[in-house]
This record gives sequence, structure tokens and C-alpha cells, in this order.
Amino acid sequence: MRSLLFVPGTRTGWLAKAEAAGADAAILDLEDAVPAEDKPAARRQVAAAVAAHTGDMALFVRINPLDSYAAAEELRAVAHARLTGVVVPKVAGPDDVRLADRLLSWCEREHGLPDGHFALVPLLESAAALHDARDIGRAAPRVAYLGAVTGRGGDVERAVGYRWSPSGTETLALRSRVLLDVRAAGVPCPVGGLWTTIGDLDGLRAFAEQNRSLGYEGMMAIHPSHVAVINAVFSPNPEEIARFERLIVAVDEAQARGAGAITFEGEMVDEAMAVRARAALRRAKR
Repeated sequence: MRSLLFVPGTRTGWLAKAEAAGADAAILDLEDAVPAEDKPAARRQVAAAVAAHTGDMALFVRINPLDSYAAAEELRAVAHARLTGVVVPKVAGPDDVRLADRLLSWCEREHGLPDGHFALVPLLESAAALHDARDIGRAAPRVAYLGAVTGRGGDVERAVGYRWSPSGTETLALRSRVLLDVRAAGVPCPVGGLWTTIGDLDGLRAFAEQNRSLGYEGMMAIHPSHVAVINAVFSPNPEEIARFERLIVAVDEAQARGAGAITFEGEMVDEAMAVRARAALRRAKR
């Protein structure tokens, strides 16, 4: 997933806009985007939208924190074969992930779905959770799309105490360390985010490129206009694809001659670079 776009749970009609924008996934939000008095109606609305979903865009639901029975009820309400996964906010540590994993397993059995059908996306929104990112990532095999989401004025800024800036220098070390933890945990697709200034697409691009350079593979987004920029940054461009194809040919030809490392377009390359190039091409085709 390159782009995961939040959609308010009270505005499920906006899913069409998310898909038209090209989002790889939409996250129907039952937490922060929905006032307390509207949550029961939003839960019903989101459950109906998930059941009716027929597009290619992946569909997630952000439930409320798993510190009450209401959140378990939300999980059961939205669980459906067409649901890709669940975003769990305010994760305190691995125990929260293990609880969510058990609840999702019950939902899968209830609907006759294979174990692991639902992906689990824990949000690291406290200093403790950010510190324990590796353990959280390893707490259940279904954990995916985990990373440091450092939007302006959000829970992470408040928890850590940094002062947000457009350059992102104050969170660079944090995002890097969490990414390393997530990779060490074997999480398949680390994602970052958010960019909250809707009209500043140049700033978004710079921030997305910084995340991509660190090793993230996608970002969460709050507005459809951000999707195209994010998708472009986290996709190989035509020049990169052409170079990957040339590199693979060169390495394959060298190996056929019994050579290992070779000089390719002024750089030393070997099978490790070819493996990365093949992976990038497979992702580009998807």
C-alpha cells in the first residue's frame, strides 16, 4: 500500500472520491473523526459500506481504542470478507496487539474466513508504543503497515514533545528508529504520515520523499488531493524501471559467464542489487 486515505465514518459516500483519487486503501474512521454521540450510527453506516464495497481499493476501518467493550462490538460489526484490515489506535504495547489478534481470529471463524484474513494496523501514538515498536510488530503475524505517523499537532507530537516543522528534522531520528524496529519485526509494509497542510503539495512531496528515502513504502493521508503525490513518490519512475531492467540483464549475463560483481554504468553491482531490482519491478507491476 502506497497510500492509505482516511475517510470519516459518517461520510462513507466519500469512498467513491477516495477511489477516484487513486488511493490504494481507504480507512473508514470511527475514532477521532466521529463525535461520541454519532458513533453508534457511524458504526452501522460503516458496516453497511464495508458489506457493499465492490471496488479494487482496499478497505480498512479505524475502530476506537480497545479499552472498552464498545470497540469489540465495532470489530464484530465491521468484520466482513470485503474488509482488508483494522486500524487500532492508542496501542499501549504488545498486549493490545495480541488482544486485537484474538478478537479478529474470532471474527474470522464467525464468518468462515481463513486465519489471518484481516490485517492489523496498530497506531503508535505514545512514547511507550514508539519505544516498543519492534515488540508490537512481532506480537502477531497479521500486523502490517506499521510505522511512525508524525502529523502536526497529533498524539505523537504531544507524547514526545517535539516542535513540528515542515522540514521534518525534529522527527527524522524518530521515524528512522521506528522504521528499523518495524523492519526487524518483519512487518511487510512500513508506512508513515501524516501531512496535514491540505494545500501545500510541495511540502507533502518533500516529506514523502524523505520518508521514502528512509525506507518507508507508503503514507497515510487525510485528503484526496494528497493521494496522487504520495503514489508518485512511492512508485518507481520510468527511468528507475528502465535502469532496473538493464541491471538485471547485465547481472544475469555476467553470472552466465561465471562472473559475480561487475561494473554497471559506472557502479559496482552484484546479485544483491539484482534481487532488489527484481523486487522493485514486481512492485511496479502490482
